[in-house]
Amino acid sequence: MLIRQTIYILFLFIGTTALCISCDDVIDVDTGTTEAILNVDAWINNKSETQTISLTLTQDYFDNKSLPPAVSGASVTVTDEAGQVYIFQEDTLSRDGAYRWRPQSNETIGSVGTRYTLTVYYKSEVFIATSQMERVPPMDSITFSKQDDLGGPQSDEDFYQAEFWAKDIAGKGDTYWIRTYKNGSLLNKSSELNIAYDAAQSAGSEFDGVTFITPVRTGINANDEDEDGMRVSSIDPGDSIYVEIHSVTEASFNYLNEVITQTDRNGGLSELFMSTPLANVSSNVVNLDGNGSPVVGFFNVAAVSGLGKKFR
Repeated sequence: MLIRQTIYILFLFIGTTALCISCDDVIDVDTGTTEAILNVDAWINNKSETQTISLTLTQDYFDNKSLPPAVSGASVTVTDEAGQVYIFQEDTLSRDGAYRWRPQSNETIGSVGTRYTLTVYYKSEVFIATSQMERVPPMDSITFSKQDDLGGPQSDEDFYQAEFWAKDIAGKGDTYWIRTYKNGSLLNKSSELNIAYDAAQSAGSEFDGVTFITPVRTGINANDEDEDGMRVSSIDPGDSIYVEIHSVTEASFNYLNEVITQTDRNGGLSELFMSTPLANVSSNVVNLDGNGSPVVGFFNVAAVSGLGKKFR
């Protein structure tokens, strides 16, 4: 039995090695097509500014030559548990599937602890989702520091990074999405997606009610490289950083974790053996007709705290 197992492992190794060294031919794979379905991108918050919900249609994974088709002619509302209705009007000028609610004066959408229902009427079907606005801690400060160990021995460039300081609210189960704007532009690479469960990066830790741990605090930095693929300083003198903590539900946190898993991938041969297969991430949007059209996307209503600083 031991000899047979050894032979099997040997042949497995030989086969794997052959696979590694013989992938020279280009293979065209027919991945097929799927019917486009509604995608709801509804991440709104309590800031007194225009709120946007985007409706698009899905497209095949390898169809990346154009943006997803915009959805026009839908009716979109958000209603709180007291019956207050926020109407999101289609932005017909943008033609990108944006539906917007514009506040009057200092008006905001709701308050912490309130539940909200999103309703989308599209092509005689009704899609709904619910979310509760969770609490968020205040931002304390932002600091900058020089990092002598980031450039490597061959680099003579000065490397700097930013770090935000805030303390998780006491009581387990708070989840957050930390969003960073560098010089006014949102850092939106998959590798820059920064989320936290209490003061740590995942559930089950004992970091509750304390200052966010270092990987979360420094997760606000841009992940940039030069034309040679070498890492460059995350921030330079004169740059400005604005950091926001958005409260999210635990379901939203899990959704964002799935997004990271699906998009922040290393590529290469290891994808064949070690990575989770690509699939649609979870959704909290449902069709009221259980036999109706499928739908994907997510709805979250966040409370937000923020702070900005310029690196001088």
